Amino acid sequence: MIRRTQLYVPAISEKMIRKSVELNADSIIFDLEDAVPPEEKDTARKLLSKALKELDWGKKELCVRINPLQSPESFSDLLVLSREDKIDCLVVPKAENDLSFLYKATGKRIFPLIETAKGLTKIEDIIRSEGVDGVSYGIADLALSLGGDYKFYEGNLYIKTLIVSVARTYDVDPVDKVFFDLKDMEGFKRECEEAKRLGYVGKQVIHPSQISIANEVFSPSREEVEWASRVIEAYEKARKEGKGAIRLDDKLIDYVHYKLAKRIMEFGGE
Repeated sequence: MIRRTQLYVPAISEKMIRKSVELNADSIIFDLEDAVPPEEKDTARKLLSKALKELDWGKKELCVRINPLQSPESFSDLLVLSREDKIDCLVVPKAENDLSFLYKATGKRIFPLIETAKGLTKIEDIIRSEGVDGVSYGIADLALSLGGDYKFYEGNLYIKTLIVSVARTYDVDPVDKVFFDLKDMEGFKRECEEAKRLGYVGKQVIHPSQISIANEVFSPSREEVEWASRVIEAYEKARKEGKGAIRLDDKLIDYVHYKLAKRIMEFGGE
């Protein structure tokens, strides 16, 4: 599964739901939480159910951000969504505990968001839950929970590194947070590039204009694909000859480089 881009789509907007069919995001997250006013939650659930019956998103991953499990609205979300076969994944905001029960109850993949102080301290319990295969974080909610300054925490490398480290430990996809300034496309690209260097596989996005940039950044470059192809070919040939390490372009290539090359080739095409 490729998650270079996860696009949030308000579940209350039929126009935006229909538009998402045409967009080149790898994953669509229909939002029943922040994007829907309290008095319109039921309307949004009905609208989303109707759209799921009528529309075809092809190979896109379809997710729904439910309301926090601490909220009564989440039970209504789950009652509706458990019957929707097209929904692949439940995005869980403000995750704070083991979520295995949710996977067992719905059979759908679980994608937690780390957005509270408790969630940050319980991150390992959350990510190793049964059914979890990806994770992201919300820096505004997290900063609020920590009593800190949003702008300061926005670029906090400790938090970014902690999340990607735990995600990689349990072999789940780390996806970087949303970038709110839609006018600052250069800043958005820089943040994508930084996230990729840290080990994130993709970016959560809030506007179609961000999709192409994130897709490009989180896709291997032509040079990376060419390097990976040569490494795989040379290493597999050497392994048949009983060699554990080889020299390629005057550089030592061993099993670690081989695994990196294999990972690049997994994402080498659209």
